[in-house]
Amino acid sequence: MLGPGLVVMLADTDVGSVLTAAQSGAQWGYQLLGLQLLLIPVLYVVQELTVRLGIFTGKGHGELIRETFGPIWAWVSVSGLAIATIGALLTEFSGVAGVGELFGVPRLWSLALAVGFLLVVVWSGSYRRVERVAILLGLFELVFIVVAVQSPVRLHDVTSGLLHMPLHRGDFAYLVAANIGAVIMPWMVFYQQSAVADKGLQPEQYVAARWDTALGAVLTQVVMAAVLMVTAATLWAGHRSPPLDTVGQVAQALTPALGETLGRTVFGIGLLGAAMVASIVVSLAAAWGFGEVAGYRHSLADHPLEAPWFYVVFTLGVVGGALIVALAPDLVALSIGVEVMNALMLPLVLGFLVALAIKALPPEHRLRGAYRWVVIVIVTLTTTLGVFGAFGSML
Repeated sequence: MLGPGLVVMLADTDVGSVLTAAQSGAQWGYQLLGLQLLLIPVLYVVQELTVRLGIFTGKGHGELIRETFGPIWAWVSVSGLAIATIGALLTEFSGVAGVGELFGVPRLWSLALAVGFLLVVVWSGSYRRVERVAILLGLFELVFIVVAVQSPVRLHDVTSGLLHMPLHRGDFAYLVAANIGAVIMPWMVFYQQSAVADKGLQPEQYVAARWDTALGAVLTQVVMAAVLMVTAATLWAGHRSPPLDTVGQVAQALTPALGETLGRTVFGIGLLGAAMVASIVVSLAAAWGFGEVAGYRHSLADHPLEAPWFYVVFTLGVVGGALIVALAPDLVALSIGVEVMNALMLPLVLGFLVALAIKALPPEHRLRGAYRWVVIVIVTLTTTLGVFGAFGSML
């Protein structure tokens, strides 16, 4: 019964999210740590709706939008998914290339190995096998928590940072938007609902699936907070540090706590695990989403010859993302920009999600009463803060 929530949350702490948290700690110390903690219930509320929709309708997100609001809105939604998928895959493979270069592996070699591994896992596996591999890869992210425990974190600095959030600063607001976009992403909504449906979870498993989601929400934000605290403790000294530009610069933040060789190795393991699990989830979300809207067969229960378009879309995403990164620079700014783009897409993504939870579910499982208003308020505030932060940097 466990799996979809944990996988999607481990993928949520992807390369873009790790680099965004690292940039936040390096430039603003602990002032964005409170936001990481506040986003735990927000993340749970959003992803719990995908569990509810997947279990009680048995349909993926794109399919349900098409049936409820018509094909035009379904294509609008999946177009947003496509944009988010491209951005996410660029950040994941940038991370893979950056980790390879930390150890002297040429970019083309590291990308080719990553692509080959991903294709073998998905083309030759069932849903359950893919899920287990994804969880195993994602658990490498726990190394960041170990490093945070050993970092020279000062309680006074943490307390001071939690009490100060200069939202009036455009550059701070920009990172607020990036952190929100790094936690709530369009492909997460598509993936978890489709994964719940593809796995065949039943109503009697709803409670367990919610616990799966809650556990994942706490875990992913603890990892994000750990990364922020490591860079804050080692790179920030009461004033803003220069922006981080490369994966190598982020890896150096671990050097004071673990030493150069071990720090680089631990960071490489954690970031590579994050990149690989996210690549699986993002590409499958796109393959599921387009299949649900276009109507082709879209299940990991089908072999490649039984669902050719499903596997073709997955392969195009993986190979295409790697090819672009092979020619593109490895910049932290790219990852942060992608997360801000995710924040700008929140009105579309969360608007559809809440509308489906109110309209498409069986009456006894729809959002209603006080909780309905709690969800609406949380979604509205999160969306407003994300969009405000994205545009606030321009003011």
